[in-house]
Order: sequence, then C-alpha cells, then structure tokens
Amino acid sequence: MSTTRVVAGAGADAGAARRWHLLDTGALLEREGIAPVGTIVAVHGNPTWSYLWRGLVAASLDRARRGGTAWRVVAVDQLEMGYSERTAVTRGLPQRIADLGALVDDLALTGRLVTIGHDWGGPISLGWAVRNGDRVDAVSVLNTAVHHPAGMPLPAALRVAGARSLLAATTVKTTAFLDTTLALADPALEPEVRAAYRAPYATSALRRGIGAFVADIPATPEHPSTPALDELAGGLVDLAVPALLLRGPRDPVFGEHHLDDLARRLPHADVHRFEGAGHMLAEERPYADLVLDWLDDNRIATPQADGDDAEASRVVADPEGEDDTDPGQTSDQAPFAPIWQRLADRRDDDDTAVVDLTRSSAGGPLSVSWRELAERVNQLAAGFADFGIRPGDRVSLLVQPGPTLTAVLYACLRIGAVVVVADRGLGVRGLSRAVRGTEPSFVIGERAGLAAARALAWPGRRISAPQLPGAAARALGVEASLAEIATRGARGTLPAAPTADDEAAILFTSGSTGPAKGVVYTHGQLSALRDVLGAHFDVTPDVGLVTGFAPFALLGPALGTRSATPRMDVSAPRTLTAVAVAEAVRASRARIVFLSPAALANVCATAGRLSDDDRAALAQVRTFLSTGAPVGIDLLRQAHDLMPAAEAHTPYGMTECLLVTDVTLDELERAQSAPDAGICVGTPIGSGDVRISALDTDGRATGELAADPHVAGEIVVSAPHLKRGYHRLWATDREAVRGTGSVAGRWHRTGDVGHLDAEGRLWVEGRLPHVIVTADGPVTPVGPEQRIEKLGTVRRAAVVGVGPRGRQVCIAVLETARGARQPGLASPELTDQIRAASDLEIAAVLVVPVLPTDIRHNSKIDRSRLSGWAERVLAGEKPSAP
Repeated sequence: MSTTRVVAGAGADAGAARRWHLLDTGALLEREGIAPVGTIVAVHGNPTWSYLWRGLVAASLDRARRGGTAWRVVAVDQLEMGYSERTAVTRGLPQRIADLGALVDDLALTGRLVTIGHDWGGPISLGWAVRNGDRVDAVSVLNTAVHHPAGMPLPAALRVAGARSLLAATTVKTTAFLDTTLALADPALEPEVRAAYRAPYATSALRRGIGAFVADIPATPEHPSTPALDELAGGLVDLAVPALLLRGPRDPVFGEHHLDDLARRLPHADVHRFEGAGHMLAEERPYADLVLDWLDDNRIATPQADGDDAEASRVVADPEGEDDTDPGQTSDQAPFAPIWQRLADRRDDDDTAVVDLTRSSAGGPLSVSWRELAERVNQLAAGFADFGIRPGDRVSLLVQPGPTLTAVLYACLRIGAVVVVADRGLGVRGLSRAVRGTEPSFVIGERAGLAAARALAWPGRRISAPQLPGAAARALGVEASLAEIATRGARGTLPAAPTADDEAAILFTSGSTGPAKGVVYTHGQLSALRDVLGAHFDVTPDVGLVTGFAPFALLGPALGTRSATPRMDVSAPRTLTAVAVAEAVRASRARIVFLSPAALANVCATAGRLSDDDRAALAQVRTFLSTGAPVGIDLLRQAHDLMPAAEAHTPYGMTECLLVTDVTLDELERAQSAPDAGICVGTPIGSGDVRISALDTDGRATGELAADPHVAGEIVVSAPHLKRGYHRLWATDREAVRGTGSVAGRWHRTGDVGHLDAEGRLWVEGRLPHVIVTADGPVTPVGPEQRIEKLGTVRRAAVVGVGPRGRQVCIAVLETARGARQPGLASPELTDQIRAASDLEIAAVLVVPVLPTDIRHNSKIDRSRLSGWAERVLAGEKPSAP
C-alpha cells in the first residue's frame, strides 16, 4: 500500500516533477478482485503524515473484504512532509491546494470522490473541493478550521511556536512542536506509534515543512495565505455535497467556535462531537467506521445510471438522519399552537400565574399575574430582538427556576432563539462541557452563573438577571441587565414568530449514564408535550400545579394554569420537605403536585413535621406525579398517605421523550401479583407507542421492533413530542434510530431494557449497558434487585457484572438496613440470604455505606461505576467508597 508517485508540479512549482509518498489501497483491491465505488482522498495536517489515516485504510479494507461498500483510500504525504519530497518552494495554503489538485489530476480517479482532512489538511482538502465542486461527492474533516474570528488571539501553543524568535527552535531545530502535538492524544500514544510519527522527521532538514506550516498560519489580514483562506471560507456556503464534521472537544488548537463557524457555513452538515477526545481525534476514537457508515447512509456509493446527471446524483442527507415529516403536526391534528399561546390568551387576566416560594414580596411569597407575566415576556422578547438575539441563536440560561426564568424562557422562545438548559446537577465540569458544546451566542444568568461563565471562559455575550453595580457588571463582562432589556423592549416591536419546525430548545440529560447529551426539541414537539400532559392529567386553568422537578417547573404558563415553585434548591431534589410542599399548595391553591423521586422520598421522610393546616392543604391535592426515575410502590404508598384524596401517578420518560407511559398506584397494586420481573410503568400516554427490540445471546438489542409479550429487549418509543435529535451527535442519533425504519413513525431507542406484558403494560428491567452477559445468556438487573430488596436486612441493592462479556458473573452490592460503616465483603450469613432470595447465581456479595447515584435524581444507581469498583475489590484492592 505504501507507494511513491512522481507528479508534475503546479502553481509556483510548475515545470518541476515532485515525488509524493502515498498510502494507496487501489492496487491491493485490484489484486483481490474488488472493484471500488470510488476514492477517499485523505489529507493530513501538521506535523503528522499519512500514517494518521491507517485506521481508515484498515476499516475500508475490512469492509470491502466482507462484501460491504469498497472504497479506495489514497492517504497523501504532503510535499515537505512525511516521506514525500523536500523542496526549496515556499508552500502556503494556495500552493498546497494546487499541489493536491495536481496529484488528484495525475491519479485520474474514477467513480465517486470523497475528501477527508485533519488540522491543516482540512482547509487544503476543502479548498480543493470548493474549487472542484463538480468533481467531489462528499467532504469530511476532523478538528480543523477555515476561519479565525477577528480580535480573538491564536491558541497559546501556536502563538509560542509561531513567534519569530521561537519558530525555528520549536519546529525545526528541535522536535518540540512534534512532541507537543503527539502528547495531546488521550489515552497516550503507544511508544511504537509515537516512533512511527517521528520517523519521517528525524533531522532538522526533514522538519522544515513543520516550521513552514506554522509560519503559514494567517494570523493577520496581511498574511499571504489570508486571501486563500477567505476564498475558501466564503465558498463553502455553495458546497452543496454531503458534509461530515467530526471534533474532539478537548482541543487546545481548534475551539468550539471553529466548529460553530464551519457548521454555519455548511448548515446541511452532519456533526459529531466525541466527548473527551482532543486534537488527535484519529488516534483517540474509532472515527473510521463512523465515516464509512456515514457514506453508506448518504448513499454516496449509489451507482450512476448511464446518462444520469452527476450533479443530481449528489445527495445532501437530512441533517438529523431521521424522518422529520411529523415534527409536531400532521394533517389530522389541530393547527399548531405555540408553547406560549395560553399565556398570550390570558394576557388581560389579573389572576395569579406564578408563585415563587423561594422569593418574598410584600411580606409573602412572590406572586406574578398573567397580565404581568405576559407583559414581561413581550417586553423581554422585543428587547432581546433589539439587543441582537436572532432566530436560531443559542441562548444559555443560568437562572434559577422561578418567575424570572419563566419570563426569560418564553421570551426567547417567542423570538425563535434556541434556549440551552443544563442544570447545576451536572457539576462544574459537566455544566461547562454542556455550555461549551452548544457554543451559545448569549448567556443570561444570575451573578453566580455569570461568574462561572467568566472564570471558565464560556462563549456568548452576557446579560445579567439582576441589576448589578457598574464595577461588578464590567468585571463579569455584562452588557445589559434584564431590566434594561425590558425597557428597550417596551418601545420595541415583536419579530415574526417561529414555526413548528424551528428548533426551540436544547435540554441536557442528567449525565447519569455517560456524558450529558443535548436533546434538541422543535417548537412543534414542545407544544405536543404540553398538549399530551394537559390532556392526560386533565390540567385546566383553575387546577394549579406545584412542581419540584426542574424540567416541568416551566410548563405552568404553557398549560394555562397557576404554577408554584416550593422552597427548595431545584438542582438538589433532596432539599424539598413536606412542609414546603404544603406551603406551596396553600399559596397556589394547587390540585396537582409534581415531584422527582428523590424529592418525594424526602417529603415522605419529613412528614412528621406537618401541622394540621399542612395536612389539610395536602388533602386538597387530587393528583400527584413522580417521574425521572423508577419509583417504588412503598414510596408511592407513603406519599398517598400524605395526599389521601390524590390519584398517584408515576409516568415513565426521559429527556428525549419526557412522557412515554403512565401507571397509577392502584394499577401498581394490581400488578403486584404478576410474575413479571422489573418495574411496571404502565401503558403509553396519548398517541405514543412502545415496542421492544429483543436481546440476542450477546446482550445486544438486535430484534425487530415488536409488541410481543414477555420478550426482553431494548425499549423503543414513539410520540409526537419525541425529540428531533441530539445536538451535534450524529452517530448517537444514528444509533437511536437503528433498525426502526421498518415501522412507520419517528422512533427512539431509549437504552432501557424491559418487556411488555399480555395487557400491554411496560416493565423496565434496567439499562442496556448494565445487562450482564453470562455464559448462560443475558441477565437484566432490576428483577434480582427487587427480590433482594424484599429482605428486611437490605435497604437497597444493585446487581452488576464482573469479568469478560459473555462470561460475566453476577455480583450483588448492597446498602443494608442497619448501614455498613465501610465497604467490604458481606457476612457469610447475609451472603447466603442474598443468594437464596435473588433466584440467581451470585458469585459474591459486597456491602457499602451508600450506593452511588446520579446528582439530578439522587436515585439512579450508577451500575457501571459499581461494576468497575466491584471488579477491583474482588481482585484484591483495598475497598474504598465506590
């Protein structure tokens, strides 16, 4: 595959013959009798060489040999780099684009043509594609940029390396720049891989190209390569072929703003961010199969019939990778009513809209009328538009739930801005990843949030929720306060409203099963959520709603009913007490109470503090709901004792589809006699649907979507309010709809496992990553855990797998009723009890003071973390907190 080719020079190199080194799979495919559908031209950056693309070479050959789509891969060593010729020519960006063109012409490639580039290989490959739009069929790039914002300094590493006094020393005379680049890979490169990257650059003479590349960074308008980069950046908007943008976010060279710029210039592009990866993405993540899958999905290899119009054959894929024909309205549905419609309908109503028990006014809780709220929303909406927030701009909201956040949220939605909501439960690192990953244009926050944004260098123009003193505002980079925005808006006009298909919000998952993901909702999908919630729970204007669950704390105005926020830290559910719920019910005359499982647990635990008046208030509640994580029947019974007139519900859902199924306490009581393992979560809500993709013997969900009873598999859901997709996670979107095309509608693989019973009720048995694959087949954890938890000696249990997949053994990890002082092996007596109760072959039983759970719900056990901990403990490591 390693070969050399002599090519006639181009541009300033015209008249010369240059020797190129290539990795080329063409001859190998020919020897094996495999006809490629086309060629992927792979272009490395600085200071790497064609070795960078060995994973793509291997993956493409493997697929071709297994009968998949066969692509020829030509990975180049750019002139002055790798094992290609060193010359005396100064090769700036225009020359390097011409060099690549000369090579492509010389190769006389046939069939489809795809380019892929990394680092400097990005603008070079894209530059050639822009100039040859009629010849290229698709483009892809990894961690690159085509434009650097004016006024923003270059990354520190490039400033140091590019300084005149240090350029030669860091890039040519020594291997400092090369070593620094290789050190960016995480996990660290193996010694033989580092040696391979260094091999072509053993001497100063061989490293001249590294220094020339750094010197060619167009840091000023006067730089010789600036016009070529500007031409490329401007021309991308007309490049209408499928595009794939891949990024490792932990990149000190190319920031999120570079990806955002590329995505704006290629709005049809598919984007995937590999959370945790960095600049050396090709060494850190399995990108190659993703690229080949993407080419297949976009039908790049579809054969052209004789006489076909080549331009017509180039398919620009749906950027979400799924059917979007029903984003919120179908022909048999009522006309689209935006999420703020009922607030607008009550704009002349002086009745109470929002009560905030966490804030006081005139000696009582803060209360806002419908008239006041509608007026404030309109003022802020017009003010935001005047301030420069445009439709599609992402706005990060760092404001505590309450009337202020409600007004800001609805104002942003009204003007078509995309609100970014990530709660503090993600922690500083998780919250920072979420904000940076969305690259918001604006940040609206309270002082603490703005201070964090400043300290962590989050992007976006700043607006403060409170009116800050001048010095504080300047220190935090605040340009205006909400009061000032509202004043501007009082004399402004509202822009046109967004449509049902427009993006409305990016809501971040809890991060309890991996890095938090941004879930994208359209206006139509948010409105569909409002409608199904209102219809299923019979929410009327006079019913009132108390919510201690952040995702639903903002829905009261959308439902046209009073809403109250109780005294609590919404990002810490366990801070809610029974007294606080009773106080909120009294203040808002609410008949519906909506709590997270952790909040509900603490409410029940603090019931002894209730007064007679408190109990009388709770007796007026007619419906209470707890969702966000499975809720045990004992906890629901305790809650029902506090609200005896209420029907108890525990809906099942996730950030991607906030309401899927629902079950009442009465239905759960009847289900107790069923033989089914897992937690019964009821039947689908509204027009939603649930299917099961059966598990195979390896614990993978490979079955067709079906509603057959008592078949364990991945839970797959469909509903009008199902999310559009994930923010810049193309591969995750693809996996979420894998194998669902044979059933009509928009579907989502939840990652949960369970089954349907003969009555159509759904039973949840755990998470797909937590399925234990033993030598006898897959084991789902929730059923055995439930059986163990029936023992009086056990407070809570987790069953996890240890060992290689396919030969895993089951381990039980417990919180005991008496409470373990330190983690370690359970007593022989307790171990025997657990083995007998579980109806499962348990290899060992461990006890811990507290099982690790997620922050948002304080109830989802982190079984993946426990599995790794248990394996280390059983291998002899001293037990510590998991």
